[in-house]
Amino acid sequence: MGGAAFVVDVGVYNLLRSTVLADQPVGAKVASVAVAVLVAWVGNRWWTFSDRRRESAPGELAAFVVTNVVGLLIAAACLLVSHHVLGFTSRLADNVSGNGVGLVLGTAFRYVAYRRFVFARTPSRPTVATAGDPVLASAAAR
Repeated sequence: MGGAAFVVDVGVYNLLRSTVLADQPVGAKVASVAVAVLVAWVGNRWWTFSDRRRESAPGELAAFVVTNVVGLLIAAACLLVSHHVLGFTSRLADNVSGNGVGLVLGTAFRYVAYRRFVFARTPSRPTVATAGDPVLASAAAR
């Protein structure tokens, strides 16, 4: 799902930078990440972490959004420093800092947070292998 969210993030960012938010790279990044977060949550809930999803979709979405706000702040901080502090103001520089460096750092944070907090295994969904499940039994033996 990360790939699809990345395409949405970069596509929306560049669309906004070319149109209504041409002079506001950080605002464009915030908006593009917001759209990408919704795409990522749907994909992660129903595909990537389908065996770990919470019973409460609103609670899971809230934890997902908080995690992604922190990821957004990481990407926005990279863009802010590059664009406003270091003076790299071209679209290429903005893409490298926001969609390159910021994306890598934000993705690393989100991956850890998703597994620990958002889609954490719950006691109601144990990972203990059963005798009739050779796949789980071999995984548990490792």
